[in-house]
Amino acid sequence: MTAQSPNGYAGDVSVTEAYSTLEGDKSSVLVDVRTKAEWSYVGAPDLSDIGKETIFIEWQEFPSMKVSPDFTARLVEILQARGVPAAAPILFLCRSGVRSRAAAIALTKAGQAHCYNIAEGFEGPLDDKRKRGAVDGWKARGLPWAQS
Repeated sequence: MTAQSPNGYAGDVSVTEAYSTLEGDKSSVLVDVRTKAEWSYVGAPDLSDIGKETIFIEWQEFPSMKVSPDFTARLVEILQARGVPAAAPILFLCRSGVRSRAAAIALTKAGQAHCYNIAEGFEGPLDDKRKRGAVDGWKARGLPWAQS
């Protein structure tokens, strides 16, 4: 993993790179910025096998989809409460890598040094049938996840 890119955050990683970091770096954290509806109906990463818990915090609030005005402050508070150091890799996940990139930029501006966007997202891009979850992404790569 590299230092901050000229894009305002540390850069993009694949889902497999992200999971490898979560497994290998005790201080690393996964932040899922999708909506509550997505976590409930589509599923969510399950890090229990590696002794971690995903932080779930909406970047955009459902159903209005407005950016949460207190996202950064709330996330900083959660990270501090968990004792996450400023140098820890923070890996952001959304459906396809767009919201998570914006969240990585926001937290970088707030002083967290190593914010990464998981570019493939949880569901990845649309396939040739215009469905997600089969081409790239957390689910398609067979990484652990659960559905409520």
